[in-house]
Amino acid sequence: MQAPDDFNPPAGPAEDLQVGLRRILAPNPSPMTYRGTNTYLLGTGDLAVIDPGPLNEAHLDAILDAVQPGQRISHIVVTHSHLDHSPLARSLAERTGAPVLAFGGPETGRSAVMTELAQQGLAGGGEGIDTSFRPDFELPDCATISGDGWQLEVIHTPGHLGNHIALGWGDVCFTGDHVMGWASSLVSPPDGDLTDFMAACHRLRTRDWSVFYAGHGAPISDPSARLDWLINHRLKRETQILEALKVQPGTARELAERIYLDTPPALLPAAARNVFAHLVDLAGKSQVVSEERLSANAQFHIQP
Repeated sequence: MQAPDDFNPPAGPAEDLQVGLRRILAPNPSPMTYRGTNTYLLGTGDLAVIDPGPLNEAHLDAILDAVQPGQRISHIVVTHSHLDHSPLARSLAERTGAPVLAFGGPETGRSAVMTELAQQGLAGGGEGIDTSFRPDFELPDCATISGDGWQLEVIHTPGHLGNHIALGWGDVCFTGDHVMGWASSLVSPPDGDLTDFMAACHRLRTRDWSVFYAGHGAPISDPSARLDWLINHRLKRETQILEALKVQPGTARELAERIYLDTPPALLPAAARNVFAHLVDLAGKSQVVSEERLSANAQFHIQP
């Protein structure tokens, strides 16, 4: 978590960020969404709406009101199908005729290990899945989306969710919930996969970006530094888990209680999910093993 910032724009008005780019804040603030979901309008003629947001009539009206004379919404692009990002897409498509584009439905991009955990019954623990979401067109990794005067590059960035994508616009990147400045991204199995998350962070780190526009919070003016922080934050947590396991084996919940000493009891289930995400990643790297089938309740110990 970064130090508190002064990001607190009003919900509703479209604010200019740079030439050809505006942001509308949705009225859905919460501990998971910060001030609310950032909806981006890209273009000066044909407009791409990036992350239309939650199902909210006032926000739908705000997006439509932002369309100026001579403009039209030509594309609706969804970075991932959480309830704070995708549900308004269909209503906006019906009002504008624009197609909805995304990597795929809610389970698209889910890794094999997370698919197995889901089949065992592991669910919940995240921001809420838009289970009915289906795009009109699926966007494969490295695809391009073009409009009047703009082009977006699709970068598959699973980890927060299997169908998560980032969108490159020159040296600018719309990072959805994968990289945010106000908090580290939630990675909660079976929808979140830490192995995929770290790989996607390293992939983004290979590029020389000028700014990240995230799904929540203020623009990130030093993308490389933020990615380094995210990667190191996860590596430090990994070290804590391995050190705890050297002392004594344990379940994800038991390890969370030993590591998150200052965490209120009500937040320990979320902490345990985070620890489990690390344990799955560590098991995949053959650094830890579970005494029974891989699950959130399994006992883990260091690989002999």
